[in-house]
Amino acid sequence: MAFGVRRRPRPQVVTFVTRSGCHLCEVAEPVVRAAAAEAGVRFELVDVDAEERTRVAWSDKVPVVLLDGTEHAYWQVDGTALRKALRRGR
Repeated sequence: MAFGVRRRPRPQVVTFVTRSGCHLCEVAEPVVRAAAAEAGVRFELVDVDAEERTRVAWSDKVPVVLLDGTEHAYWQVDGTALRKALRRGR
């Protein structure tokens, strides 16, 4: 029996939490969109200020990248790390 690290399933949804007027969001969004498209993963855009629960959860971290609802990155997005996570799971 081989022991090793169990991989999580590949993410199915990339959620990008953004805010109007956010410069970091403007820089990161095309990177996240491209990585999701390359991986064939659904991309969702969420305005952090649209609902109280998202504002409370993520307001201090925008932009935020969630993979299947789990935080992957915030403030700055490393495109290479995101592509790797989308290929292999988190």
